[in-house]
Amino acid sequence: MPKTYRVAVLPGDGVGPEVTAAALHVLERAGRRFDFKLETREYLIGGCAIDACGQPLPQQTLHACKASDAVLLGAVGGPKWDKGGGSARPEAGLLGIRAGLGLYGNLRPAVLPPFLRAHSPLKSAEGFDLLIVRELTGGLYYGKRGCETSESGRTAFDTMIYTEHEIERVLRMGFEAARARRKHLTSVDKANVLDTSHLWRAVAGRLAPDYPDVALEHMLVDNAAMQLVLNPQGFDVLVTENMFGDILSDEAGAVTGSIGLLPSASLGAPDTPGLFEPVHGSAPDLAGKDKANPVAAILSGAMLLRHSLGEAEAADIVEAAVWDTLQSGHGTADIAPDGQGLGTRALTEKIADAAGES
Repeated sequence: MPKTYRVAVLPGDGVGPEVTAAALHVLERAGRRFDFKLETREYLIGGCAIDACGQPLPQQTLHACKASDAVLLGAVGGPKWDKGGGSARPEAGLLGIRAGLGLYGNLRPAVLPPFLRAHSPLKSAEGFDLLIVRELTGGLYYGKRGCETSESGRTAFDTMIYTEHEIERVLRMGFEAARARRKHLTSVDKANVLDTSHLWRAVAGRLAPDYPDVALEHMLVDNAAMQLVLNPQGFDVLVTENMFGDILSDEAGAVTGSIGLLPSASLGAPDTPGLFEPVHGSAPDLAGKDKANPVAAILSGAMLLRHSLGEAEAADIVEAAVWDTLQSGHGTADIAPDGQGLGTRALTEKIADAAGES
């Protein structure tokens, strides 16, 4: 009997349903090859959840995700819901599910294979393979905030707070990731200005002796932003706090040449289901047109296999299928050599065929 895993699927908005369907199709083919099955069920999140339930993260969705082995997410948001504020925005569903599942670390690989270097905006790009580990549940995005009005006008504030425990657990995630790769960890902070960064750097230094095989480097965030443009191949693993990680991972995505190539995994405690999603947004202008690049969602599916289901060999095969297919000259318009490319479904089928071969 094949092993069966429960996966909660949150297609979301815009191109989300198309790319999650693509990822599931490839994972199904890999499952046949490696004798496992995915038991999937769809739930609402984001703008479609606001339309149906009046909130971006219905309790039914959160409960179902907690009861699953893993969660696959498409994308959320779009102009239709831009006038909403705070908890009425689709993006509030993302913050809510990360917090609700206790997902404190976000893995965002950025890979530029040499055969795609022409698509990078960097003239000197020679190919790179780096991983950003972003803290997810602390910092400015979760601190106390507000806007006050006085006789002198309005004053707004956002508070960045980190506990030593929050910093330590994501730093350990970074050290472990570096240990499994090229054994170099860059801890990014703003220790020349921020007290939270003073604590961050101190905790990193305290943990370093636990990982004698990993070289630890401290780097200020402004320098890290420059080096991602000047020398991205010089990085292995970067670990940083929430807002810095949000910005740097988007920058790393930009230098690959297509955000449609970037997957991510949000992880917590070992017994917690991970959340896997492409980094790109909902791209409502592409929705329903068979034009969205499915690669980021498919690679997110590979991360799901590796990090939540323990199917590392199948994950390797899916990733190899993606890169082999792209190297053969197949791709959607954003990465195709001729600028035309295949549709979402056609590219997905080629990758699925490669992943399903035995």
